[in-house]
Amino acid sequence: MTKTLFAAAAASLLAVGAASAQTTPAPAPATGHEHHADHHAARPTIDSTIEALVADPATKAVLDKHLPGIDRHPAYAQFKGMTLRQVAPFSQGHITDEKIAAIDADLKALPAA
Repeated sequence: MTKTLFAAAAASLLAVGAASAQTTPAPAPATGHEHHADHHAARPTIDSTIEALVADPATKAVLDKHLPGIDRHPAYAQFKGMTLRQVAPFSQGHITDEKIAAIDADLKALPAA
C-alpha cells in the first residue's frame, strides 16, 4: 500500500509539473539598440580576422600599408580566418609585435564606418 501511495503521489507531482509548465509566451526580445554600441558603424579591429580586415576598404588599406599583398599570399585561404596575432608565430618574422601595434594604431585612427 505504501508503494502504491508513493507512486500515486509521485504521479500527481509529475502531472502538476506538466500542468504548471509555462503557458504564457516568452517576452519578445528587445528590438532597440539603446543598450549597446551601434554595431553597424563598427570597423574591424586588430582582433578581427584577417578576412574581415581585408573586406573593409579602409582597413584593407591599413593592411596594405604594413603587409602589402597579404590577401594575395598563397596560403591566404588557410590563414584568413585567423587574427594577425594568431598568424604572427607562423609568419617567419613578417608579422611582428611592433607591426601589429602599428596596424592597431592606424586602425584606431580610422573614422567610424
